[in-house]
Amino acid sequence: MTRLPLILVCVLTVTLSACTFGVPIGSRTDTSNAAVIEVPPKDKRSKLGNPSSYVVFGQRYYVMDNGQGFVERGIASWYGKKFHGRKTSSGEVYNMHAMTAAHKTLPLPSYVRVVHIKNGRSIVVKVNDRGPFVGDRIIDLSFAAATKLGVTGPGTAEVEISVVSSAKSKTRPVVRAIPLVEKVAEDVPLFVQLGSFGRKVNAQNLLKDLHNLNETSAKVYELTNAQGTFYRVRLGPLYDIGKANSVILRLTKKGFKYSRVVVRE
Repeated sequence: MTRLPLILVCVLTVTLSACTFGVPIGSRTDTSNAAVIEVPPKDKRSKLGNPSSYVVFGQRYYVMDNGQGFVERGIASWYGKKFHGRKTSSGEVYNMHAMTAAHKTLPLPSYVRVVHIKNGRSIVVKVNDRGPFVGDRIIDLSFAAATKLGVTGPGTAEVEISVVSSAKSKTRPVVRAIPLVEKVAEDVPLFVQLGSFGRKVNAQNLLKDLHNLNETSAKVYELTNAQGTFYRVRLGPLYDIGKANSVILRLTKKGFKYSRVVVRE
């Protein structure tokens, strides 16, 4: 996994460092004393970690104004000793023994409940960093959080995350970052993605449900990469993050809980 500290992006200095989930950390430190988050505090919104958008590996990510009600299901990974003591995107120092995590678009800080789908374990973590930027992974857990959830052994796990507390929205300037490709279009088309499937029939079934609920702009987009062929159900294109968030809210009310904003690949 490759992490790009957002604080460096914001000052137009690109610094890359490699992070692989399940990083060996020598003699494993006992995490039983890691502080458990029971009642999330009301933290102020980070001044460094919440631009309206930022670019990593040529893809633009749009930071949410408010994470309240946000629910997402996908793959969790973790990062450990290699980043211990470094600054996170929010400006805080990463502590592998604290209950923290990284997410691409939630406001910093946010507090989310993470549920391991297979073993049923549940924890609350503070999201204070950006990432992961590999594949369809949705959250990077600290070593302590991953240990308590049972993720450090296999390295990844399917989880569901739900926001329990989020930094309040405020007006933020657009931050232009140095893209890691030759050029990123100024008017990047946005899409609301509801699912990505390996079987076309599953995507078609979801599309039928959407059309039955008058979501006629939904389409199936086929993508082939090194991992195979995927069929992604998306609504769009949209050219305003506010409109995209409104679409997500509308879909949530119709029972589609796992939609998210993406850019065209």
